[in-house]
Amino acid sequence: MRLNVNATRMELLKLRRRLAIAERGYKLLKDKLEELMRNVYSLVDEIRDMRREVEASLRKASARYALAKAQRDPKATDIATSLPAVKLSIEAGTRRILNVKVPIFKPKLQGRIRCYGFLETSGELDLALQSLYAVLEKMVLLAEKEKALELLASEIERTRRRVNALEYVVIPNTAETISFIKLKLSEMERGNLTRLMRIKEIIRG
Repeated sequence: MRLNVNATRMELLKLRRRLAIAERGYKLLKDKLEELMRNVYSLVDEIRDMRREVEASLRKASARYALAKAQRDPKATDIATSLPAVKLSIEAGTRRILNVKVPIFKPKLQGRIRCYGFLETSGELDLALQSLYAVLEKMVLLAEKEKALELLASEIERTRRRVNALEYVVIPNTAETISFIKLKLSEMERGNLTRLMRIKEIIRG
């Protein structure tokens, strides 16, 4: 759709500059979009592998905990694990991926994994807690990567909208308006030339 501007040389110069900036911006945004997509694909692969690891470890810990309850008095097992023995703290920060701020989580585990006696509990409970302890840091790292993926996906959507606006609206409309103004200016020049020739003929006559 042609822009509503006056068909003058000044407007033609402005539109040519605007078109050059739009085309340069389009190329930069296109490159950014491709790089964002590359980062997202890489993150998706990492998250998929890490999630499989985490889920396998949690299933293993859950199965061992169930076995521990089956081998001993279930109430004794519940009491043994009712008081938290390990404290998990997370230090949060940020980093930038293509000007997108994504979180960094640094987990810190403090405390002893066991805070119960061995008389009324099964050895499977020790193994269950060890499996859970081993996977805690991976769970935090998984949360970090999933949040980064969410933020990058949002940025991809925003960038894609801007790329589409430039490709399908701004650049075509500006180019169409430039062509229209050039055509109008050519018509005006031909009209002026015709008038000048007519005036010369009148003067000679």
